[in-house]
Amino acid sequence: MEPWPLRNLVLRTQRLELRPDDDYGLYQLIEVARAGVHPPEYMPFSVPWTDVPDSELGISNLRYYWSERVKTRPDNWHLHFLVRLDGKVIGEQGMSAQNFAVTREVSTGSWLGRDFQGHGYGTEMRAAVLGFAFDHLGAVQARTSAYVDNEPSLRVSRSLGYIDDGTLRDSRRGQPAVQLRMLVTADRFATFRPHWKLTVEGVDEALPLLLS
Repeated sequence: MEPWPLRNLVLRTQRLELRPDDDYGLYQLIEVARAGVHPPEYMPFSVPWTDVPDSELGISNLRYYWSERVKTRPDNWHLHFLVRLDGKVIGEQGMSAQNFAVTREVSTGSWLGRDFQGHGYGTEMRAAVLGFAFDHLGAVQARTSAYVDNEPSLRVSRSLGYIDDGTLRDSRRGQPAVQLRMLVTADRFATFRPHWKLTVEGVDEALPLLLS
């Protein structure tokens, strides 16, 4: 019996492969982060993890991902899919839920290395986890958010059928900033989802860890 049920979970799109994080892949992910995620003058994340000194970036990321794995339970989970292109990690696509058995709602967040932005990978990897959530987990809606000046992220969301769902005011690098909350339902995603086929493996093993 597989001791870690997420080990064999894999989502495949027309160009990408997504698997929950493993230590070997995390080392590659850290190198992608070190190569750059966004312009230094702009912060797209509410938690400014990319501002950590390069000497601390590796251990801080490993501690975070390890802690998320340990907390994985059916009533509270955060999957961090490592996104691979031609076998190489290029970014991370997260999907989380709390009390999923009751809410049937997931939330997503992601990032790509700067060298891989602008090629449609962000849309493809988001569509992959949404397809997994709606088709295999029985989710009824999904949420995301982005700062109002993060046009690339907002463009990805709108292309997949998300609608505006209010705002959130928080602190970004010590300054007030506004995030736009966005929501997409299973029915709406069915209209907007890409036409390529999503292939999913390892679902039966993973479900007991994600559904109560």
